[in-house]
Amino acid sequence: MTDKIQSLDTTAHPTISPAELAALGAEDLAYTKSMDVDGQVFWSIHAGDGTQLGVAQSRDLAWAAIRQNDLEPVSVH
Repeated sequence: MTDKIQSLDTTAHPTISPAELAALGAEDLAYTKSMDVDGQVFWSIHAGDGTQLGVAQSRDLAWAAIRQNDLEPVSVH
């Protein structure tokens, strides 16, 4: 069976850098991070590239805002 396997010609396929791979889909994603402001917890909303887009009073509100703007919310740890 192994004699039927052909080697992959990598010259026929474009390569992608690790940075380009990490950026794939970033324009469709947003994430939230908790932040403490004077003892109160807020949730900052960030684009996939890390740009802050807004702030919400709760995680649920942040996720709703993300979805309302046609983005996919993701959890990051």
